[in-house]
Amino acid sequence: MIRKLSSGEYRLYSRKKNPRTGKRRNLGTFRTRAAAEQHEREVQYFKRH
Repeated sequence: MIRKLSSGEYRLYSRKKNPRTGKRRNLGTFRTRAAAEQHEREVQYFKRH
């Protein structure tokens, strides 16, 4: 899940909420949306292998 921040950067969040805090885990902040999408694919690949 990618969200645009007020600073103009993009942040990758986990899809599930943390049951303890009720918030999503921050998986990294990127300058461009393309970089965030690339990292999301890398995370998904890593989760499956």
